[in-house]
Amino acid sequence: MAIDKGLYAAPVGLEAAALEQEVPELEIEIEDPESVELGIDGQPILRIEKGEDEDKFDENLAEKLPESVLTELAGDLIGDFDEDVSSRKDWIQTYVDGIQLLGMKIEDRAEPWEGACGVYHPLLSETLVRFQAETIMETFPAMGPVKTTIIGKETQEKKDAALRVAADMNYRLTVKNKEFRPEHERMLWGLGLAGNAFKKVYYDPSYGRQVSLFIPPEDVIVPYGASNIETAERVTHVMRKTENEIAKLQSVGFYRDVERGEPVRYHSDIEEKKAEEGGYTLTEDNRYALYEVHADLVIAGIDDEEDLAKPYVVTIDKGTGKVLAIRRNWSESDPLLHKQQYFVHYVYVPGFGFYGLGLIHIVGGYARAGTMLIRQLVDAGTLSNLPGGFKTRGMRIKGDDTPIAPGEWRDADVASGTLKDNLMALPYKEPSQTLAGLMDKIRNFGAGSRANRADYVDPQRQAQKMMGFSKGGSVSSASKRADGCAVRGKTKGRMV
Repeated sequence: MAIDKGLYAAPVGLEAAALEQEVPELEIEIEDPESVELGIDGQPILRIEKGEDEDKFDENLAEKLPESVLTELAGDLIGDFDEDVSSRKDWIQTYVDGIQLLGMKIEDRAEPWEGACGVYHPLLSETLVRFQAETIMETFPAMGPVKTTIIGKETQEKKDAALRVAADMNYRLTVKNKEFRPEHERMLWGLGLAGNAFKKVYYDPSYGRQVSLFIPPEDVIVPYGASNIETAERVTHVMRKTENEIAKLQSVGFYRDVERGEPVRYHSDIEEKKAEEGGYTLTEDNRYALYEVHADLVIAGIDDEEDLAKPYVVTIDKGTGKVLAIRRNWSESDPLLHKQQYFVHYVYVPGFGFYGLGLIHIVGGYARAGTMLIRQLVDAGTLSNLPGGFKTRGMRIKGDDTPIAPGEWRDADVASGTLKDNLMALPYKEPSQTLAGLMDKIRNFGAGSRANRADYVDPQRQAQKMMGFSKGGSVSSASKRADGCAVRGKTKGRMV
C-alpha cells in the first residue's frame, strides 16, 4: 500500500543540520535567596525576584511608617479610648459600689458608736458562689466540656469522627491546657458579679498552642452604642506586661525596638476597689500598661485616603504614647477583609446596651437593704443586753450630745434623791420581729435568683420557669443557658 507524502514535509537534511548545531546551555544564577536569574550564553533572559509584600502579610507595619504618622495615629486612638472610658462611668460606679457589698473586708465601725455592727448581709456573695459552683459543673462536666453534633445524615464514619473530635478537644482543654479550667472559673465569678466577662483566644508562641485567658470586664473598653463585640468599630484591651515580657517580644520583632522609659501604671476605679476589699495595695505594680486597639482604620502610608477602613491591631505604650506594633487583622485569603475576632463576650443577663446585667444590678439593692437590717438587728440586741443611761449629779450632764454606747453611764448632777431615782436606763427595745421577717423575705428573694441546676438540665422545668409556672431560679438559669450557648457556639473551629 502506497503512503502519500505529507503536504508540508520538512526539507531533507534539516534534522541532521539541527543535530550538528551546538545547543546553547541554560544558565541559572542565584544571587541570594531573594532573587533568581536565568540566562543563555551569558545573556540574561529572565530575572525572578521575591515581591516586596510576599510572605510579609503578618509583618509589623509600624516598622515601615515614619514617626510623625505613628504619633498622629497614637494620639487619635488614645483620644478615642478616653472617650470610650468616659461613656461608661455610671456602669463603673455601679460596679465599684457593688464590690463592697460582697463583704470581703471586715469593717470596724466607729459610728454611731465604737464597735457598732459592721457585717454585710451575705445575699450577694452567697448567690454569686452558688452560681459559680453550679455553672462550672454544668459547663465543665467530668467527661469534658466539649460535645459534638452531627449535621445532616448520620453515618458510622461521621459518628466515629465526632467521637475523635470530642476526645481530642477534651484532652486539650482538660490535660494539655491546664490553665483553661481556672480561667473559666474566674470568668464565671466575674460574669455573675458584673454581668460581663471576656475571654481572649489566640495563639501563644511561647506555649506553641492556643490559649484562652479570662479578661476582667474593666480591661475591655468598647465605644458607646456598640451592640456586640463582633460588630464594634473599636475594641481596646488594656494589657499589663513586665519589662522582660516586652523585651522578649521586641527581640523577636513582634514589637518595635523603642525606648520604653519608666512604667506608667493604669489602674481603673474597679481595680483599686478590688485591691482595697482584698486587702492589698497596687503601689508595687511595676508593669507597663499597653493599649491593644482592634479597630477599623485608614492608615496613612499604607492605605489610600479613598479606601474603606480596614481592620488593624495597633499596640500603644501608655507611658510614652509610642506605637509598638501595627498588624493587619484579616485573613490574607479573605477578599472581603472580615475582621478576625479574638474576644468572646459572655453576658449574664442582656441589658440596655453592650454591657449586660449582673447580680450587682439585680440583687445589689436588696443586699444593701439586708445589710442595713442585719446591722440594726444586731445593734438593737447589743443595746438591749448592755443598756446605757444616765446617773444624776445635780442634773448636770457631763459630756456632749454623742450617742450613748452600750454599757455606758454618764454623769448627771441632781440635788438629792435615792439611788434608783438617780439612775435611768434608756428604754432600748428588743430586736424588732418585723425587721427580722423583712430580712428573711430579702434572703428568700436572693435564693430565688441563684442558679438551679435542675432547671438547666431539664427542658420541661426550663419551660415552666420561663412561663412563670414555678418560683425562683429563673434569672440565673437563663444566664447559665446563655453561657452554655456561648460555649457551644464558640467551640466551632477554635478553643474558648
